[in-house]
Amino acid sequence: MLCRRYRVYALIRNPAQLSAWRTAGALPIAGDLDDLHSLRRLAGLADLVLHLAPPPNQGAGDPRTRKLLAALGRGKSLPQRIVYVSTSGIYGDCQGAWVDETRSPHPATPRGQRRLDAEMQLRAFGRHTGVKVTILRAPGIYAAGRLPVERLQKGLPALTVEDDVFTNHIHAEDLAAACVLALHRGAANRTYNACDDSEMKMGEYFDRVAAAFELPSPPRLSRAEAERVLSPMQLSFMRESRRLSNRRLKEELRLHLAYPLVDDGIRAALQERKEACS
Repeated sequence: MLCRRYRVYALIRNPAQLSAWRTAGALPIAGDLDDLHSLRRLAGLADLVLHLAPPPNQGAGDPRTRKLLAALGRGKSLPQRIVYVSTSGIYGDCQGAWVDETRSPHPATPRGQRRLDAEMQLRAFGRHTGVKVTILRAPGIYAAGRLPVERLQKGLPALTVEDDVFTNHIHAEDLAAACVLALHRGAANRTYNACDDSEMKMGEYFDRVAAAFELPSPPRLSRAEAERVLSPMQLSFMRESRRLSNRRLKEELRLHLAYPLVDDGIRAALQERKEACS
């Protein structure tokens, strides 16, 4: 998508991936966001920066974003725009309420706190330098190869309807399209909920995937029962309930969703699977 219009550089930490990125049309640059010295080639390199790297898995902040901004700031010229893909987890638990971008962040997990720290660093950089910073807050990203099929095969449980939480989604292709549009239309220090039009609870999502792939629906447990059998990571996604508004994404970035509903993405995954087997 971008390679057809721009010279695209890709920062690559794993040398084994260099060839694949070249084949995709990008010019790979070896570097590691955990090593500031390795980022010296980034200074003044690009007018548009798409920042997709997650924070480390531990700590209170995001040192990777800090190192990236330090490297970009060393150049004689700064980028014109930076687009960062954050997470809707920065909102925390909203008890099922509708959430737009004016809601104050209140992350309930260390993972969400690290993402909020990255957002704050980027906002401060934008205000200080004049670089346009746009933030996309993405929920659960899915695609044909990123559906919870393995989870269903393992028989992992979901919450009962009474205890279940609202969950939000975005197809990987729609998120990629949102990133491209944000590089051109994103306003300075503006955030956008990057989600589709679906409104469903987590158990319903699992049930729909199970039905489509002819797998058993997950057993349903009360919240108290789930606390005893699920890992802390699995439980963390079941403690937050919110419904994201994507009005700003559609009206300002003018994104036309290729997969407006999760059902559309599931159908596409089934078709892809059918074609691969034929």
